[in-house]
Amino acid sequence: MKNDGAEHVRKDWTVDVSIDEHGAETRATAVLHWRDQEVVGVGVAKLNPSDRYFAAIGDELAVARALFDAAKQIMAVTEDDIENVTDEPLTFQRWRGAGLRVGAQP
Repeated sequence: MKNDGAEHVRKDWTVDVSIDEHGAETRATAVLHWRDQEVVGVGVAKLNPSDRYFAAIGDELAVARALFDAAKQIMAVTEDDIENVTDEPLTFQRWRGAGLRVGAQP
């Protein structure tokens, strides 16, 4: 996108993440607010009975899944917006995630 001579514009999007633990299940909800829109991503992690219990790992996994769910929804909204603005079907490959391994550089 080219934006010659335009002022700097700052836009804030807010993500609220909540984590609930019930027994061996951790559930995270990520609510993203932007403009007049909102998406809610949900992620769940379940402790395998043979695993040692580390609460932080369940939290991390549930939150990561909730954020990924929210990201997929934002991408769907964006794809719809592009199609509505251009009045044409998308010509790029639909997003399936970043595809990066943990710790990999983009």
